[in-house]
Amino acid sequence: MRLLRTGVVVLFVLAVLFVAADRISVNIAEDKAAEKVRSSQHIPSSGDAAVTIHGFPFLTQLAAGELDDVDARLSRMPAKAGDKDLTVTSIDADLHDVQMNGGLSRAVARSADGTALISYDDLAGTTDKDVHIGWGGKGPDGKGRVRMTGSVTIPGFGKAMRQSVKSKVSVAGGDTVRLRADKVPGGSVPGLEGLVRKKTDVDRKLTGLPPGLKLKRVDATEKGVKLTMHGSHVQFAG
Repeated sequence: MRLLRTGVVVLFVLAVLFVAADRISVNIAEDKAAEKVRSSQHIPSSGDAAVTIHGFPFLTQLAAGELDDVDARLSRMPAKAGDKDLTVTSIDADLHDVQMNGGLSRAVARSADGTALISYDDLAGTTDKDVHIGWGGKGPDGKGRVRMTGSVTIPGFGKAMRQSVKSKVSVAGGDTVRLRADKVPGGSVPGLEGLVRKKTDVDRKLTGLPPGLKLKRVDATEKGVKLTMHGSHVQFAG
């Protein structure tokens, strides 16, 4: 009986040590993975990257070269909207079946789902300098709108006119954010609507997001434009 109790105690101690070693290892791996993601996505010092590895035990997943589920959280990630620089305020991504090569030096998820937020201030940087962008409330369909305000000059009229429109946001081609004004106030003025829409009706192709992620939906919210994304063979590091 004493030997049995001793054996149980030994097994218990070994189990505790294994769990402790596993948790220490996963914490170290998360920190290393976050640094790799920060480097791969060119996150500046003003931003951040965090990685959470789910599943237990971690060490057996690491030995197999595949992680079941990983969460990645990024902030202030640089990207492009057309030919203009864009800062993505935040990205939250859930990665599934993450294949690893060379330890954690390269990680590719078989599938991923995520959301991203682009603030109105950052979005304004992708349009003409005199265009202001902000929250426009909800439209008749209950969906959010982007308010866009800019100045236009009608030939022969002389004076610049400041106009505001409320625009719908949508996705085109899986990589492009599209803004279209619901209507243009004062559209009876000859040439006015065309001039306003030239400033406000824009398509911005996003590049610089983690490879493999595609836009599925875009919504205007009080905090900014929210992107919903999905993809396969998504590379966050490497």
